[in-house]
Amino acid sequence: MLDFAIFAVTFVIILVGAVLYLYPSSRSASGIPGLNPTEEMDGNLQDIVNRGSLHEFLASLHGQFGPVASFWFGGRPVVSLGSVDQLRQHINPNRTTDSFETMLKSLLGYQSGMGGGATEAVMRKKLYESAVNNTLEENFPLLLKLVEELVGKWKSFPKDQHTPLCAHLLGLAMKAVTQLALGDRFRNDAEVIGFRKNHEAIWSEIGKGYLDGSMEKSSIRKEHYESALAEMETVLMSVAKDRKGQRSQTAFVDALLQSNLTERQVMEDSMVFTLAGCVITANLCIWAVHFLSTSEEVQEKLHQELEDVLGSEPVSLDKIPQLRYFQQVLNETVRTAKLTPIAAQLQENEGKVDQHIIPKETLVIYALGVVLQDADTWSHPYKFDPDRFTEDSARKSFSLLGFSGNQACPELRFAYTVATVVLSTVVRQLKLHQVKGQVVEARSELVSTPKDDTWITVSRRS
Repeated sequence: MLDFAIFAVTFVIILVGAVLYLYPSSRSASGIPGLNPTEEMDGNLQDIVNRGSLHEFLASLHGQFGPVASFWFGGRPVVSLGSVDQLRQHINPNRTTDSFETMLKSLLGYQSGMGGGATEAVMRKKLYESAVNNTLEENFPLLLKLVEELVGKWKSFPKDQHTPLCAHLLGLAMKAVTQLALGDRFRNDAEVIGFRKNHEAIWSEIGKGYLDGSMEKSSIRKEHYESALAEMETVLMSVAKDRKGQRSQTAFVDALLQSNLTERQVMEDSMVFTLAGCVITANLCIWAVHFLSTSEEVQEKLHQELEDVLGSEPVSLDKIPQLRYFQQVLNETVRTAKLTPIAAQLQENEGKVDQHIIPKETLVIYALGVVLQDADTWSHPYKFDPDRFTEDSARKSFSLLGFSGNQACPELRFAYTVATVVLSTVVRQLKLHQVKGQVVEARSELVSTPKDDTWITVSRRS
């Protein structure tokens, strides 16, 4: 999944410099059905903006033209795939190993690790994954402590008090990611607050400002973004310097420092993990808790699985794989929320999907938000139903899309671990309830994010 999660803005950066000033010619997008350009300079960019998000635009596009459709960005045709069958045809021969890292680093203007060949790319990926796994193993007690603190706070609330999900779970994600990735310096609340300020400034522009070009039109916003990025880089370089030479590898950055990476590479990998890790972890937890609040039945099934697998013991890293229903709940959370609705690949060589030829160097969109709610793939696609993942076909489709199995990126695996700790701690001690009359809407950005005024109420288990 996250191999492609940041496409929604990165494709703009990749293409703008090359095609913004090219006149959209009358040629079709390789005979693939789709939209003609509506503007000479920008192709269908204004159509995307008018729809409110790239996901909504793609949903409309595929609704009109079918599972393989095209549109224009500048003077260049783009192909979008909107069904599992078509994605399977394209992914199998075209899977790359480092699309997420490459695209996010391109967005941030980073170059290291992007041109070293396939061998170096594989080694870097293994190092990155190993660093994440080691971080979870070394810091699992700390993660439990952070979650217990939050749940203890929720337990102290009166029964009818509204609990703000976004604020609390984003705060938890920020603490967890910074302390596990960067070390005990971030046990200081002031350090976390400073990190959060810069993180929000960077991510808000990555998620929104590039797609419609609005950041480039505002010198104030651009200056604010660049200042936040520079400050974040300075902090990460300082962390690496302070922790260099440590024998133990208790944090993500320590594992990177024990490798052959340069200081710059360590900083960049730390930036990728902390930027994406905070947002993915927070929103997976927010959506999961929200969906649980809508189903007492799912809460009770989770509670029973905890009794069966753990008894009275706390959740542990080695027991998490045995919590199969928890995995189903998180899979269904990702699917129902369309956690990352867009993905992409650059067609390196000429390819074919169905009868359609995709020329070399064509940008191919994976319309994951469309596929995740496709009625031909998922029965009752808009219903939150974790039991659907008892079926092999559902698990295989989910894995194909990159949301589970070997193709799931380290940030997502980290987020699943944190979310499992959150849900297991919550359902053992509390019952979650919807706020009556509340309509939860998502901001369709780089990652599907509930609007800030998303609330629940809680009550203690008897």
